[in-house]
Amino acid sequence: MADGAFPIGELSRRTGCNIETIRYYERAGLVPAPPRRGTYRSYGQDDVRRLVFIRRARQLGFTLDEVRALLRLAAGGHASCDEARAMAEAHLLDVRSRIADLKRMADTLDDAVRACAAGESSGCPLIETLYRPR
Repeated sequence: MADGAFPIGELSRRTGCNIETIRYYERAGLVPAPPRRGTYRSYGQDDVRRLVFIRRARQLGFTLDEVRALLRLAAGGHASCDEARAMAEAHLLDVRSRIADLKRMADTLDDAVRACAAGESSGCPLIETLYRPR
């Protein structure tokens, strides 16, 4: 392999990203197809950096389309920061909304579990909860 180049297994090790996920990101156009030496893909440090970026964005809950947009913005310099911030703000609102939904779910399940444990109902409190509208 060329100087500094390494195979997909090493890319996986360096980034903590599964090999099949790396291939998926290549097919999805998030990671450019690497040069090949024979039948082996040959990656470099730029690929590590890009894949770490993608993984971190996915861990923060950004969709693949949002990751694509963030990658485009990352290549754009300082002016792109406003757009990235706007994306992050919109995403943050969505995350907070999902957290509120999860809190409501947890409260409802907690009430049902407590009612089950108390044995105060002739039926199953969880089943009864599922029949009630939200």
